[in-house]
Amino acid sequence: MKQRNLVVVSAGLSQPSSTRLLADQLSAAVVSAAADGDVELTVQVIELRDLAHDIANHLLTGFPPAALKDALDAVAAADALIAVSPIFTASYSGLFKSFFDVLDKDALTGKPVLIAATAGTARHSLALEHALRPLFAYLHAVVVPTSVFAASDDWGADSADGMLRSRITRAASELARELASREPVTVVDPFALTVDFKDLL
Repeated sequence: MKQRNLVVVSAGLSQPSSTRLLADQLSAAVVSAAADGDVELTVQVIELRDLAHDIANHLLTGFPPAALKDALDAVAAADALIAVSPIFTASYSGLFKSFFDVLDKDALTGKPVLIAATAGTARHSLALEHALRPLFAYLHAVVVPTSVFAASDDWGADSADGMLRSRITRAASELARELASREPVTVVDPFALTVDFKDLL
């Protein structure tokens, strides 16, 4: 069975949050779909609310504190990414955007990404296509065709069998297929010696 790493970035501000709930449902669905394709996933969740001060400090100083550096490194080393943001004023949250602003510009190149969002009403659903998808296209990520939006009404008693569940399943299958068809990400240490030390003498 292939081993791959999945990183989930959740930009929910409250605790608990519907954004994190959607992120968890998506990651569980991807793990299940990947297992059907003989891929075993290790999942790491990054809660941006816990890194908000570090992100602001990095924007001001240009240097990431340790916890933020670990999160940025995890995204760069991931084989696939799930990115979920609440929608404020018809777009992703400032915290969500700021995290990807401090990410290395090449970290997502060629990386499969599933985008998702939450909001109070379905009026905000197009933000996935006019805000999130262009952001990840700019970063050269490979965004799967199906994006997942969840409004407050989607969390009703029948949500497990409703349209939200079908969108989650479809998007998870698309990301799992991308994972299965790709080689694992290898992160090159920029400080590693590329020439044997004996040859340098």
